[in-house]
Amino acid sequence: MRKIMVFGSFDGFHGGHELFLRDAKKLGDYLIAVVAQDHVVRHLRGADPGANLAERFDELAKVDAVDEVAVGDFELATWRTIERYHPDVVAFGKDQTMLAEDLQNHLEKLTYQPTLITLNSFEVNRL
Repeated sequence: MRKIMVFGSFDGFHGGHELFLRDAKKLGDYLIAVVAQDHVVRHLRGADPGANLAERFDELAKVDAVDEVAVGDFELATWRTIERYHPDVVAFGKDQTMLAEDLQNHLEKLTYQPTLITLNSFEVNRL
């Protein structure tokens, strides 16, 4: 079974999120969507998310392409979630360049190296 993992805040879930998740799912058999904790979103955006972690988690759990929802790491740039789930592929949205670069820089610290892919999924009119 080929496991795919994606990361995001998934706040204000919209068609672009759904397209990103569907495209990620096409890369394998099992999609794990990792939702950022509230304090991480606050740190990255400088503002609280519009929906709390539980609400965003529940929204993702309803998406057909998502097989499992996981809560993101408490501490940024530790990548413990990847170590816990061992995905074969980590897929990033085209707007997640900093996140992808951070993981690329941490790959040598992981016990294994997943394949990293950036998707061009944010074209809502493709729905």
